[in-house]
Amino acid sequence: MTDKISSSLRESSAARWTALGIVSFTMFCGYFIADAMSPLKPMLESQLKWDNMDYGIFTSAYGWFNVFLLMLIFGGIILDKTGVRFTGILSTSIMIIGAGMKFFAISHFFPEGMAPIFGIKAQVMFAALGYAIFAVGVETAGITVSRIIVKWFKGKEMALAMGLQVSFARLGTLLAIAIPLPIANYFGDVAIPILFGALLLCIGLIAYIVYVRMDIKLEASEAHIVKEAEEPFKLSDIVSIISNKGFWLIAILCVLFYSAVFPWIKFATDLVINKYQVNPDLAGLIPSVLPLGTLFLTPFFGNLYDKKGKGATIMIVGAVLLIFVHGIFSIPFLNNWILAMAVTVVLGIALSLVPSAMWPSVPKIIPEKQLGTAYALIFWIQNWGLMGVPLLIGFVLSTSNPTVSQAKVAVREAITATYTQMQPQLNLNKIEFDKAVDKTTTRLINEVLVHTEYEGVQDTTGFASFKNQLVSVNLQAVQLLPIVNGKEKNQQQIEDACVKAGYNEIDRQKIALRYDYTKANMIFMIFGVLAFLVAFMLKAEDKKKGYGLELPNMKK
Repeated sequence: MTDKISSSLRESSAARWTALGIVSFTMFCGYFIADAMSPLKPMLESQLKWDNMDYGIFTSAYGWFNVFLLMLIFGGIILDKTGVRFTGILSTSIMIIGAGMKFFAISHFFPEGMAPIFGIKAQVMFAALGYAIFAVGVETAGITVSRIIVKWFKGKEMALAMGLQVSFARLGTLLAIAIPLPIANYFGDVAIPILFGALLLCIGLIAYIVYVRMDIKLEASEAHIVKEAEEPFKLSDIVSIISNKGFWLIAILCVLFYSAVFPWIKFATDLVINKYQVNPDLAGLIPSVLPLGTLFLTPFFGNLYDKKGKGATIMIVGAVLLIFVHGIFSIPFLNNWILAMAVTVVLGIALSLVPSAMWPSVPKIIPEKQLGTAYALIFWIQNWGLMGVPLLIGFVLSTSNPTVSQAKVAVREAITATYTQMQPQLNLNKIEFDKAVDKTTTRLINEVLVHTEYEGVQDTTGFASFKNQLVSVNLQAVQLLPIVNGKEKNQQQIEDACVKAGYNEIDRQKIALRYDYTKANMIFMIFGVLAFLVAFMLKAEDKKKGYGLELPNMKK
């Protein structure tokens, strides 16, 4: 019997890790498109006239279908009934559809002048719907990959495997934070990074199809093994799961912890630009060190859990680090970018600690035949936070900075009016005109954010006169320019003049263009405090019920 069992494909180290690498690449592609819009928030404001509430609505859409239509729970049931092959291909295909919709919504292909939908800008609504569809796919793919890891690594290096999968997926987050803004600036189009992500997802689908072949071979290699018969999944199993106190503690810890990390990532690049006055082309590098740290630390802590145990303790330590990080971010006068980089590294350590212990702990609390549904329920609860917190942060930023978005709109309208009056000289087509306005507005606002020191007056009066004055100083600056040959040189000269004159006028009038993130970061810190309390309760429940969260995963 031992010889037969050892012939299983999962006993091959090379096969196990190859399977992990393939599905991790698919998740890498999904994680890139999930966060690719995060560093583009400033461009969405300057080019598409989005405000904080628009961005908050878009970001909150991640949970719309997963939460209200229970798509994640249905995904878990489908996974338990049909297996990882069908569910994985289905979920990856859904991701591609959602990413395509998101690209269309923010591209030049989207028709102008569409009426608002349910009071939301049509462009924002279409982008949000695409994001909501994408989220159904990526979250279902996440629980599918978790089930795959349990299938291949149970009784072996399961926590290490989960840690490595998360690490590789976080590499997608790293790239999503670091490169979209430079790419969008280079092409002068905010939609190009999303197109790149959609094409990447197509490659991820191909990779998963390759995994399906391995999964078929795995089952064929175990066809001769006599397995203990399992009861088929029943809806009553959901009652069994939700009546388990340990399940609820780990699910609540999950939503609290991730609510303090992933929504923060959505706003992190904008935070770095506004508080730490970092050049926008480089601003994404600071939050990108967060997933960079997880690349190495999550497998390390997962391996530690496999061999030494202490899963509940690891989660408590991670929650403590969360409180420390957002506490530092909340202090207004601590605005040195080096400190921001160091604190983000600590947040990366926290993001390595908690998931490396949390996800491998679920199979210790829930029977394997219910794992797909259990992971789906945890992800569903998590999606309440991923949906609600960005909306909350967008609301807080809008109320604590009531006129910043209006001021940015006024700047763009002034630039548009300037280029309209210069159009006979420039002779730009519509696409060239829009790109010239986008680029000049973005450059001007960035110059103000990076180089001015004033806090700015939050005042709703005077924007009309400010806009007119900005147009006036721009035109005066343009009239003083020497005559140059060449359309591109003339356009560049006008752009430079508008940026310089506009900067001086905005600085003179002390127009508030910078967001104060103090209250937003305090909200994230509160989530850390609550996560700390729940982690302690989970440790106490483990001691009472004997789940084995403090015990090693690997069998000796």
